[in-house]
Amino acid sequence: MDRRNFLCNLTTATAVGATSVEAADSRPDTKGSLSVQWNVKGFTCITCAVGLEVMLRGFKGVVMAKATYPENKVSIQYNPTLVTDAKLREFIQVCGFQVA
Repeated sequence: MDRRNFLCNLTTATAVGATSVEAADSRPDTKGSLSVQWNVKGFTCITCAVGLEVMLRGFKGVVMAKATYPENKVSIQYNPTLVTDAKLREFIQVCGFQVA
């Protein structure tokens, strides 16, 4: 994915469901949270992984997100009362990547 498309997709993704990144101490409690790890297709550089990670961290209900470029993986811890894994998958697709 080229950078121009990625930035355009991030703008669209923000409109779909991401909020601004919250301060670390205002994060939701991790009690009762679920964790998933998915393979992601579409990372072409570290910027893709970091950009997706930052956008996921700003998504309402996400407690923690970590994306890695060389492994093409994303790990997400989320509050299932605020967001579903289907919504997270949809958000990743709107950002321009595919969950494998």
